[in-house]
Amino acid sequence: MENTTVVPVGPLHVALEEPMYFKTYVEGETIVGVDITAGFVHRGMEDLTLKRNFYQNITLTERVCSLCSNNHPFTYCMALEDIAGIEVPRRAEFLRVIADEVKRVASNLFNTSMIAHLVGFDSLFMHIMEIRETVQDVKEAVYGNRMDLSANTIGGVKYDLDSQKVKYMSSKMQSLKKPIEDILEIFINNKRIRGRTEGVGVLPTDEAIRYGVAGPVARGSGINNDVRSIAPYAAYDEIEVNVHLESAGDVRSRSICRLHEALEAINIIEYCLKALPKGPTCLDYLPVIPAGQAVSRSEAPRGELIYYIKTNGSDIPERLKWRVPTYMNWEPMDVMMPGNSIADIALIVSSIDPCISCTER
Repeated sequence: MENTTVVPVGPLHVALEEPMYFKTYVEGETIVGVDITAGFVHRGMEDLTLKRNFYQNITLTERVCSLCSNNHPFTYCMALEDIAGIEVPRRAEFLRVIADEVKRVASNLFNTSMIAHLVGFDSLFMHIMEIRETVQDVKEAVYGNRMDLSANTIGGVKYDLDSQKVKYMSSKMQSLKKPIEDILEIFINNKRIRGRTEGVGVLPTDEAIRYGVAGPVARGSGINNDVRSIAPYAAYDEIEVNVHLESAGDVRSRSICRLHEALEAINIIEYCLKALPKGPTCLDYLPVIPAGQAVSRSEAPRGELIYYIKTNGSDIPERLKWRVPTYMNWEPMDVMMPGNSIADIALIVSSIDPCISCTER
């Protein structure tokens, strides 16, 4: 069209956390269309898993992604346990949930801090990141690492909590509640945040269903597809997960959902610490994985994570494949972006909390 200008964004761009290329079509300052090109960080990780044994792949899958790193080995181990008919000790299932929810708090705070930064509210950005440091300190104190926790193994977990660590985690979780509630209040009521996020990047409920989006992107459009609630796994079968839904489907709604989910994650951690059953944390033998295939899924911070594994009786998988939430969540950007300003591109992209290394692997 005569009045349409093509504005490239990426693959390397100050507004993008990872390499991704958007060819946006604009008329004046208004976006009228977008083409997405991905594949810049393909690492061949699924192929690498076929050259390593089951235990080596626990380490490899944890390095698919940083912010939701725990969900990958967790979901991978659940698939293998399904094939082998392994019953995971109940204490281990609670410890898996604790590790997962700690990662959820850190991941959701990171994304909302990025939204604050892109809005230009840098004091809020620094405040959120400072609060997130409490979670990072917990990860370092309990797991020995600030990102990859190395919590999971086939048949259980590789860590345990003594009474001192339970007390430490409980006090830290309690200290996070009020600060996160204050941040939530800012995202709900602050004029500066509302002016830049309300009505921006709208994904209507019917379009969210059509595209099959996952996680806070879906829940920001009023769809409850939280795997912890609709298909409980590990210890979630006895944990009440309060799923927060928003109806506007915009950048603000997705941020509000993430902050509510951070608070709910803290509630879940506190419940697990109080209800932590006694018993072993792992199998006392090295399991043999027979030939078979299985699909497992979990609720990562960004949404539903699915693992498929096929085994042949050896100690190396015959096929391993995963589908991450960003794969579903970036497609509807051709619905979210048109009608918005060029200045909104970075906000809309960040609001789906994309993980390109996760998706392209």
